[in-house]
Amino acid sequence: MAQASSPKPQTRSHPGFLYSSLRIFDLSLGEMLWSPRTIFMALVVGLPVLMALVVRAISLLGGPHFRVQNTPIDGPAIFGLMVWVFFLRFIVPVLGVFYGTSLIADEVEDKTITYLFTRPIPRSAVLFGKYLAYMASTVFVVLPSLMLVWLLVIPVGGHLGPAFPDLVVDLGLLALGLAVYGAVFACIGAALKRPLLVGLAFVFGWETVVMALPGYLKRFSIAFYLQGLVPHAMPNDTPIGLVQAIFRETLPLSECLIWMTIFEVGFLWFAARAVTNREYVLEQ
Repeated sequence: MAQASSPKPQTRSHPGFLYSSLRIFDLSLGEMLWSPRTIFMALVVGLPVLMALVVRAISLLGGPHFRVQNTPIDGPAIFGLMVWVFFLRFIVPVLGVFYGTSLIADEVEDKTITYLFTRPIPRSAVLFGKYLAYMASTVFVVLPSLMLVWLLVIPVGGHLGPAFPDLVVDLGLLALGLAVYGAVFACIGAALKRPLLVGLAFVFGWETVVMALPGYLKRFSIAFYLQGLVPHAMPNDTPIGLVQAIFRETLPLSECLIWMTIFEVGFLWFAARAVTNREYVLEQ
């Protein structure tokens, strides 16, 4: 008499990488938007909007034209300067530091990293999902701020229509800068114990110094490749234009894009490897 075959035990399949990343993204997005860092982010992106309001008010009230060495500068020139000084050289790297380094470090500090890692999902999916939440949180706050500055400043001696293509480029540059800086500091946050200090030293120390030095050291900074994509240029006969010319040693557009892509993909890969292989010891 043939024996009845026993049913095979069913094995539960683990969720895939993409599904796991989206679940972590959904979980992390609300936490980021309602965290104290959101207040900090609103204050940071509100500064250029406030300055744009002052510029527009002076123009509407019939105040004196903005001049540099008796050379009047119009709205597009002011906007280009604000994009470089406020957004690309301050807001983007600062948000990258404060958010990127915290993707894993905050979970370790709050002692919640073990709850994430005990779930049946890849550790790298935890990092990637939180990185996507960081991108959504920052992009949807920074880009509207840039739009407001553009609407307020460009009409000062300029016209909205001809300046619109530069605005589109600027929006893409901010998103790209946030993505690359976020990847760099996500890697630092996943690998080091005190990532915020290292990140601040990189942005306000290393990048500031090497950008002012001749030679190849500036090629080891994100700002060097980011400035090569900026479409704005100040007049060459002004002090601002002279300063910009010093910092304007750039590579071709295609090479800048290639290196920015390499930085983002490479540092995200290293961050995923660090999260996967590192043993996180929670301090008591």
